[in-house]
Amino acid sequence: MVDLALQFGGDLGVGPTGDLALADMGALTQQRVLRRLLTNPGDYIWQLSYGAGLGQFVGQPDAPAAIAGVARAQLLREVQVAASPPPAVTAVAARDGTVTATLSYADTATGQVSTLSFSV
Repeated sequence: MVDLALQFGGDLGVGPTGDLALADMGALTQQRVLRRLLTNPGDYIWQLSYGAGLGQFVGQPDAPAAIAGVARAQLLREVQVAASPPPAVTAVAARDGTVTATLSYADTATGQVSTLSFSV
């Protein structure tokens, strides 16, 4: 399946010929994972339980375990993320208070293991 290239919080991408850019399966799964993790529960009115709301942890350097738990639970709800092998999530607090989350998951469509890392 191919879809438009759209990172969470960004604009639609422009392709090499000036039309809308498309996301391949790996990029599409990454887009879906980021959207799920960064959407607040209750904000998606058609599915109120959708979203991890990781933004609520901004400024909470003592929350790595909670971040990892919420992210892992939401990854298991994402259709494009394989349940086996289970997704691995680590969250580590830095001295400056930022928490870096690293996710490793298998894409159900391609079978490839992908890693995604970002700061909360």
